[in-house]
Amino acid sequence: LAEFTLVGSSNHDFYDVSLVDGYNLPLDITPSTTDSGNSSGTTNCRRIGCDSDLRDICPKELAVQAGGHVVACKSACDAFNTSQYCCTGEHANPNSCQPSQYSVVFKKACPTAYSYAYDDRSSTFTCTSFSTDYTITFCPGKASAAAPP
Repeated sequence: LAEFTLVGSSNHDFYDVSLVDGYNLPLDITPSTTDSGNSSGTTNCRRIGCDSDLRDICPKELAVQAGGHVVACKSACDAFNTSQYCCTGEHANPNSCQPSQYSVVFKKACPTAYSYAYDDRSSTFTCTSFSTDYTITFCPGKASAAAPP
């Protein structure tokens, strides 16, 4: 899932790739420019996404099958519907909602993607509004991961 807030706070675009609600295909977001993105000078306007095919490493209990093949990977929240995995109820805050064993596996495969609800620090990116266009690539090849367009 690609998420965008365009022309947000301080004229910045906010964007991320999320695995929080599950996964069915690799996805990249490539900004047309790279810039400081925020007043602190931290560079975080860059290509992000998930080049890995998580269907290959999807745990059996999260796998969605069709025709004998894994076609998607459910989130732990969808599979188990508990407050721990859904970050709801007593787990509706960053202190008690922690990465699960599932999100840790997905984060390792896709380090710039959201892997659980409070994965903000390593998974939200910003670019200067009005000066950046975005290319969304579905099913990017491994060459794309090594050398962005």
